[in-house]
Order: sequence, then structure tokens, then C-alpha cells
Amino acid sequence: MENKRILLVEDDPNFGTVLKDYLGLNDYNVTLAKDGLEGLIMFKNNDYDLCILDVMMPRKDGFSLAQDIRSTNTEIPIIFLTAKTMKEDVLRGYQVGADDYLNKPFDSEVLLYKIKAILQRKESEESKEEEIFEFELGKFHFNSKLRHLSFDGGEIQKLSPKESKLLKLLTQYKNDLMPRELALTKIWRDDNYFTSRSMDVYIAKLRKYLKLDENVEILNIHGEGFRLIDKS
Repeated sequence: MENKRILLVEDDPNFGTVLKDYLGLNDYNVTLAKDGLEGLIMFKNNDYDLCILDVMMPRKDGFSLAQDIRSTNTEIPIIFLTAKTMKEDVLRGYQVGADDYLNKPFDSEVLLYKIKAILQRKESEESKEEEIFEFELGKFHFNSKLRHLSFDGGEIQKLSPKESKLLKLLTQYKNDLMPRELALTKIWRDDNYFTSRSMDVYIAKLRKYLKLDENVEILNIHGEGFRLIDKS
């Protein structure tokens, strides 16, 4: 099995080299970039399984780099390294799509554990998504891979990527609460007022498609999320 590829973006050359060598000794294939701009170029030109980004860097900081990465890849795990312990920075890191956060100085074994846990979780999620992609909702048949929704064997409605992801998530929580924050972070990679309003628009679109079957509906659970009800 090929070693996992990690993009490490760190402007301290000594620390960056030591960390790169340490991860290399633990069977990771690590590319080291010296600042955010170089990191972005490397990310665009190569494939990686995980990114480790320092927050405070010249030319482009870690938050800005993470936003650029997320604009092209919403799935790749990101770990932030920072000398700051301010709550606002930690929150901002998660808002721009961080999977985890480590304050310097940190125990390198802890970083190794976090990397392993994140990559294992991602592989597990990917295998689950590959396993199940066809769903029955009342008289609807939904294929999340093709993004097809059909009612009672009739005409196929082609869903947009976000519509399909949202309906799949709702279906996975069928007759149970799907937390609003889960959908916002998993699909939109952000949990703020504007993305929340955007999700409400997509919920409205899905309700319009599903109204053909009176046994299927999406309930709004105030302040918590949504529940996809299938009474059939």
C-alpha cells in the first residue's frame, strides 16, 4: 500500500525539516512548503491525503490557504499548527474547515495519533459512501451517485451536487434528527448565517421534489435541525 501523502506548510525551516523527517520515519510521504503561497502552488500541482498548515506565515497565512484549498477540495483533512491559544483563532480555524488543531509546542506523538485517526475516519466514511448509494423513500428511488431522484418509476429528476449530498445525509438520518451543524460543516464546510440561509433554500427545493408523496416530508426541528419523515 502506497504511503499517504502529506502537505506540510511551515515557515520555520528548522521546525519544518524536523517535523518532515519525523513523519517520514513514520511512513508518510511529506512535501514541505516554506510559506502559504508556495503551499498553494504545491497543493494545486500535486495530490495529497492530508494538509498540515502553520497559521502564522508570510505572504499567505494558514487560514487564507485553507480557504483556497477548500474552494477546490472540500474533503481533504486539514490540521492547523499555531503558537496562539486564543479562542477566536481556534474557532476561525474550524470555520474555514479544520479537522483538528494543535498548539505549539506539541508532542509529536500526539500529532501522529491525530493524523492516523483522521485518515482512518476518512477512509471509513469513503468506504461507507461507496457501499450505499441507492435509497428508497416512500415511492421515491434515490441514487446519490448518479444524483437521480424518481417517483414511482417515473421521470428522473437530476439533483445538483449539494441537493444530492443534503438528501443523502437526511436519508441516512431518516426518521431521526439530522443536526443543522452537521450538514453545514459536512456539505458547506462552514457554519454561519449565510451558509445556514443557503441550506434553507436547498431544503425548500428538496421539499418541492418530495411533495409528490404525502408519506414523505422534511420537518424543521426549531433550533436543532431537520427530520426526514417516511411514513410508508
